[in-house]
Amino acid sequence: MSTTAPVTEPLRSRFRPPAWLRHSLVLARRSLAKSARNPGPIVNGVVTPALFLVLFLFLFEGSVAGSTADYVQYLFPGILVMGAGLAGMVSTGTSLTIDLTKGVTDRFRSLPISRLAPLLGSVLADLVRYLLAVALLFGIGMLLGFRSHGGLTAALAAAALAVGFGFCLSWVTVFVGVLARNADTVLAVSFISFLPLQLGTSLAAPVETLPPWLRAWAGVNPVTHVMDACRALLNGTPVGGAVTATLLWCAALFLVFCPLAVYAYSRRE
Repeated sequence: MSTTAPVTEPLRSRFRPPAWLRHSLVLARRSLAKSARNPGPIVNGVVTPALFLVLFLFLFEGSVAGSTADYVQYLFPGILVMGAGLAGMVSTGTSLTIDLTKGVTDRFRSLPISRLAPLLGSVLADLVRYLLAVALLFGIGMLLGFRSHGGLTAALAAAALAVGFGFCLSWVTVFVGVLARNADTVLAVSFISFLPLQLGTSLAAPVETLPPWLRAWAGVNPVTHVMDACRALLNGTPVGGAVTATLLWCAALFLVFCPLAVYAYSRRE
């Protein structure tokens, strides 16, 4: 009995998460509790992609694929990417700006926690919303006839790729949210950015069918690479370089905008 305590205590400290992660998880739980009292952003982020899926499917099935069964296989991966990050871009920066303008983050700055924790906590809370949106989209997609021809492993990989991209892209709106002085500015910037990122892609139709100027934009749009990668995984076709391009974009977005957001947050008065 006397030898148990000296052994277990070092083991507990060895496997204890770092302080910045523990603090981020606590603040993520706070953000989720706040969302439970005001579920508007969650409902918007989850329901909007589902509405796009249904509307696009029955609006464009005849002109793009000729049948609902064929078009849902093409459309669903693009909507999955939209639901796993693009639709939540607006709420990420907006909620952070509201906390900044109301003085909540002044209290956080007075605490002995990492400057990263309030920002990461907000993004982790949005990650839960992305997962809810993905689960709902898969359920609706299957009801509409979508099937993952790549199998369960490919479906999980596509979901992880879409959610991971959404996580990295969220840091862009976190950076905007820290710089902005009110939530309306974040809404305007996010919405203006959201449309070309979402629609200037292979979401509703193959890139080859787009006008030359839009095709050029879709070719460099990172969201196109994510959609193509998820489409290849879910339909069991060769992924080519789409997955690699997606991972490179994820790394670039995170490595650039996460430090910028933390720096701007530390400097904001």
